[in-house]
Amino acid sequence: MTKFTYIAIGHDRKPINGYTDQADRISVIATLTKQGLRPISIRETSSLKSKLSLDRLLNSNKVKGDHLVMMTRQLSAMVGAGVPLVRALTSLAEHSESPALKKIMIGVIKDVEGGAGLGNSLSKYPDTFNDVYVNMVRAGEAAGILDDILKRLASQQEKNSTIRKKIRSAMAYPTVLVVITVAAFFGLMLFVIPQIGKILTDLGGPDAKLPGITLFMLGISNLITGFWYILFPVIGGAVYGLLRYSKTPKGRGQLHTIILKIPGVRTIVKKIAIARFARTFSALMGAGVAVLECLSVTSRSIGNMVYEKALKDAAVEVKNGKPLSQAISENPLFPAIVAQMLSVGEETGQTDLVLVKVADFYEEEVDVAIEGLSSIIEPVMILLMGSMVGLIAASVMVPIAGLAQSIK
Repeated sequence: MTKFTYIAIGHDRKPINGYTDQADRISVIATLTKQGLRPISIRETSSLKSKLSLDRLLNSNKVKGDHLVMMTRQLSAMVGAGVPLVRALTSLAEHSESPALKKIMIGVIKDVEGGAGLGNSLSKYPDTFNDVYVNMVRAGEAAGILDDILKRLASQQEKNSTIRKKIRSAMAYPTVLVVITVAAFFGLMLFVIPQIGKILTDLGGPDAKLPGITLFMLGISNLITGFWYILFPVIGGAVYGLLRYSKTPKGRGQLHTIILKIPGVRTIVKKIAIARFARTFSALMGAGVAVLECLSVTSRSIGNMVYEKALKDAAVEVKNGKPLSQAISENPLFPAIVAQMLSVGEETGQTDLVLVKVADFYEEEVDVAIEGLSSIIEPVMILLMGSMVGLIAASVMVPIAGLAQSIK
């Protein structure tokens, strides 16, 4: 919420000074107009601006997925029980465990009290309520089935959260191994290899002929120890530049294209994308959203720009009169089962129910694929660490064995 100071003209044509907490200037104007006041000056207070900037810097406005799921389920239960919307939102705001979510709910309540719809009020907080959430709420309000839509939203969020947690869990162990491997490599290159090289030189003399593997390891060590003040900033700058570039539209597109070509990983990414597409599209169709709008919203929620472009292309073909199942079947990114199930759904008028089965199937496939990838990654990382240690051991033992042979 943002604090605004205002000057308005009342019924007696006298200026009134005051302040209010609203989401934006439009909300301030709507609130004042509803009170019979004519605003002539509205300004955002600078003190609150700095506070909001600090909040963004500290990421204090981030709402956890678990809190959002709980809020959605509770709101669905209260609306389904006949509790007025404003009263339900007020109760949720008072008992929310998330300070960030509580602030957002207070802003939503003021907007709803001012006559705005719930979907339009939620759309002012895109970092918390994405396009899928907002469009489904709007559809639920229009059809008078808001409680049912909120139940679907909560279930969908729980499914997405479960997939994300499984992916993070599967990647935790390999990530730790990678960090340990990199740290061990630089530690050995900076502190161990130079000492070993000195010992070997002392034993064999300055004219001693060392094996190629030993010279290779000593060369890397000398490069790191001699130019670390250049090497580390260059590596850090390169990593930072790649991360920044990967966040640009062009960089994200290239990154997602590369990911879809990596063996093992591409299978999981494709199944996750199909599962998200099926569940999101199903939820929007079940809420009564038009097909083209469903495709537009779903394309932005998949999280992969290659699939986003594929769905946008499919939307163009659907707009030209082609069935969605046919447009999907012509794209190799989508398995044949998806097009077949879509075709059945179009013939029976139960596309949303059919796609739920597709989503359940591919989510189970994702679980199996993640477990399989985890079982492969662990021995591969151990093999890499063992190879590094073996390489260093060989670079030490081979010249020592050669020196021992020379002494004999």
